[in-house]
Amino acid sequence: MVKKPFFGWGGPKLKYPVIKRDEKDTIREIPLPQKASILLNRPFSEFNTQLIKAGDNVKTGQRIVFREEGDEYFISTVTGTVANISEYIGYTGRNYTSIFIEDIREDRWDNWFKNVSDRDLIGNSIRFLRSLPGKPDFGGLINPTNPPNTIVINGIDEDLLVKTNQLSVINDPEGLAKGVVYLREIVNAGRIVILVPPELVSDAEKCGAEVKVIDPVYPHALPKIVMKKVLNHVVPAGKTCEDMGVAFINAEAVASLAGAFGKGVMPVNKFVTLIAKDGATMNLKVRIGTPVKAILDHLNIITTHGDRLVMGGPMRGKSIYTEDMPVSYDTDAIMIQDRDKIIINADIPCVNCGECIRACPAKIPVNMLIRFLENGLYMEAAQEYDLLSCVECGLCSYVCVARIPVFHYIMLGKNEIRRQKSMEAPNALP
Repeated sequence: MVKKPFFGWGGPKLKYPVIKRDEKDTIREIPLPQKASILLNRPFSEFNTQLIKAGDNVKTGQRIVFREEGDEYFISTVTGTVANISEYIGYTGRNYTSIFIEDIREDRWDNWFKNVSDRDLIGNSIRFLRSLPGKPDFGGLINPTNPPNTIVINGIDEDLLVKTNQLSVINDPEGLAKGVVYLREIVNAGRIVILVPPELVSDAEKCGAEVKVIDPVYPHALPKIVMKKVLNHVVPAGKTCEDMGVAFINAEAVASLAGAFGKGVMPVNKFVTLIAKDGATMNLKVRIGTPVKAILDHLNIITTHGDRLVMGGPMRGKSIYTEDMPVSYDTDAIMIQDRDKIIINADIPCVNCGECIRACPAKIPVNMLIRFLENGLYMEAAQEYDLLSCVECGLCSYVCVARIPVFHYIMLGKNEIRRQKSMEAPNALP
């Protein structure tokens, strides 16, 4: 239910869904696709096609290095033949590399990880487990220059209608507890905290981490909001939670550690929440790399011209233009919106109603910020109107009476600043 104050300072009270215990018995497993794609968050220009190329056969769980220098790799989630490696332009113009695998057959497992998984936990976590479901950043967790003193396990998802992390908490409490043990060994952090809604406290207490209960009101599960409301730390503009000594990891990734080190098998399946056109949700178990089309076909879900597909939830998700987009390591939800229910954005000036300012949890003067962003003045927006203080909740777009895509402008502005800084870095004075 959405509650909004008539008087006073505040935004709409959007509630996170709380999973029901019988939902763990209704998980639907999607069969292996005929074709799969793996998206790497690296530009194609960095990819060495001599190390992996079209025509090569790959095994499930195989670690594949794609750069001679450095330690860049991906884990094959299926057994098949590499058909194509190409560049992919993603959200806000980011460059990715797409590895297309076809002729998929029954899993033939690569045993390299199994043979080394019982030794050197820290080294193997970096060498193999960047591709865990939930996509943990072990480079940030295992940071010799600025090691985290607190690890926060997300037992509740960041976006609305999504139940992936909650499902990981109730589905296998023993696996989550073993994952916490491995996490303690991998990361020498003095404190490990798990965040859950009040209804999942009894399940979370079994994992051995310090339990913190959060009110399931959006956007309380976002990292920077957690830092302020739970850990009593304010993250300065331009800084990250890791800079403050706090690292975040999803419950699904922690539970996957138990399967990886306990059984010596690379986790290649992902929990995904499917949000249908009518808002109903379904819990799925999907092989990473499965195209969205294969999932929709298996569930007999038909999309028509004008419908919208979103990777993620309704507040922070990103629209996709093709059903061939694959489920990735960090895909927590797939949402289908009916064309008749889509609210179209408008191209009109801000009317200065102040709704976005009242809703913003970071207290940013959004009505002024949007004027700079619309005109491409990104650095000025960051310096004068706190662009980098945005916690990326999307409430500004949700409440905008003028239907301005404020959140999209903010994400574009942040990306442009990152791009400008990356271009300036090679020319910086020593």
